[in-house]
Amino acid sequence: MGNTLGLAPMGTLPRRSPRREEPLPNPGSFDELHRLCKDVFPAQMEGVKLVVNKVLSSHFQTQQAKFLTWQFDGEYRGDDYTATLTLGNPDLIGESVIMVAHFLQSLTHRLVLGGELVYHRRPGEEGAILTLAGKYSAVHWVATLNVGSGGAHASYYHRANEQVQVGVEFEANTRLQDTTFSFGYHLTLPQANMVFRGLVDSNWCVGAVLEKKMPPLPVTLALGAFLNHWRNRFHCGFSITVG
Repeated sequence: MGNTLGLAPMGTLPRRSPRREEPLPNPGSFDELHRLCKDVFPAQMEGVKLVVNKVLSSHFQTQQAKFLTWQFDGEYRGDDYTATLTLGNPDLIGESVIMVAHFLQSLTHRLVLGGELVYHRRPGEEGAILTLAGKYSAVHWVATLNVGSGGAHASYYHRANEQVQVGVEFEANTRLQDTTFSFGYHLTLPQANMVFRGLVDSNWCVGAVLEKKMPPLPVTLALGAFLNHWRNRFHCGFSITVG
């Protein structure tokens, strides 16, 4: 009799195609680990400033000459890792150099681990500082931590919705025996073309910056004020950005 049940003969069962895994993302640069949290905080403003941004040709380049000192920067970005190396003012005759090396590796789509090595050498002095780093990215929040012999830097970023973002930052410096805790918030009002940033920290400093775009003109107005209760200092600023 034929195979009335429609079953495949032994040894010819269909195989499931292997599930294709998505490649891990590039972790970015070491200096950008805390960027999301830092962008929540307002930038210090003092006095009156006019900024004009003009887009030049992509073939136009500027060069800045530095005398007596020079620096070499190199960065390589793989599919899921980033490696950078910076040499500051190497002097073969004087046997002095400052080297900063960074490495970040994406272990999963959400977890990034890496480290920083700072090495300096000059006559009669030599030393190195190692810092370990990690970042975990969820759907609506990002937690980052740097820990080393020089101190610790931790930050937490949370996006509540399209209008509200908050950030918490903690920094400890073992050499200066100083710690700072900061809280910042970012409020976007799209209908009014306005952005409001504010902060408060453990040094009794409060500040805020209000930005207002003026469409259809490429103009942005910004007004900021900062008050340090501990040092009894107050300063404010106003800026106009064109472009």
